[in-house]
Amino acid sequence: MWFRNLQVYRLPAPWNVDVARLDEQLAGRALQACGSMDMQSQGWLPPRDDERFAYVLGGQVLLACGAEQKLLPAAVVNQIAKDRAQEISDKEGRPVGRKELRELRERVTDELLPRAFVRRKTTWAWMDPVHGWLVVDAAAKTRAEEVLGLLLKCVDEVPARLLKTRLSPGASMTAWLESGEAPAGFTLDRDLELRAPGEERATVRYVRHDLEGKEIREHIAAGKTATRLGMTWNDRISFVLTDDLQIKRLTFLDILKEESEGQAESEEERFQIDFALMAGEVAKLLEGLVEALGGEMQEGG
Repeated sequence: MWFRNLQVYRLPAPWNVDVARLDEQLAGRALQACGSMDMQSQGWLPPRDDERFAYVLGGQVLLACGAEQKLLPAAVVNQIAKDRAQEISDKEGRPVGRKELRELRERVTDELLPRAFVRRKTTWAWMDPVHGWLVVDAAAKTRAEEVLGLLLKCVDEVPARLLKTRLSPGASMTAWLESGEAPAGFTLDRDLELRAPGEERATVRYVRHDLEGKEIREHIAAGKTATRLGMTWNDRISFVLTDDLQIKRLTFLDILKEESEGQAESEEERFQIDFALMAGEVAKLLEGLVEALGGEMQEGG
């Protein structure tokens, strides 16, 4: 149970969540299998092999949002519709117009949809009511918003808002690079993206590259700012920070994972240890990152 990408929201701390009620509300929107004519479906899954939709451990809550999607490539539909249009044209000696071709595509879709393969994906969400975090493990903001939107549909009230800091992540990352000094508890790694302002938005990317050279400072002097920067926190977690405060490519380093090895006697115990470690460490990482970015910006601030 190790998250890979963090879309971070704020909850009031502490937040007194009624876990039994939460579980009941999530169960009311459990994931249903795609019907024969459905393209996709979305709902909640039990995080473990039991009936609980809200998995609770040490005051931390883990949720699993499931999605099913039919795999019906547009290229396949278009090709079959095109072949049928050609048959009509050959048989009746006339061209097939746009409207008729569109109707053919719709009929082909209706025919193939019941037989299409189904792909299931699970997106994890973690609630920390003690410290006030709601984190969705998603690489894209749109996916996190879908999960949050589903949560808001089935739960009475989730007072979640996007995390905002007093200092701009982009300006802060640029200043750290320019000075060569990372904030306390962090080190700068070797992945970087710099982007110029203006319509062209010229971009320079460095992968596994020394970021202390003259070349980096010259790009910054020319007006480019950091949009992505690889960092490590306390030699325990490495990640890439973006200028819109997303945390990507989260990697829990060996020193942390070693703490969970050898302690578990069963798969369930291993899951519990991993979840507890992940939640505890990520909460500390977020606190350190917010401090490095000047503290949290309050609503209306």
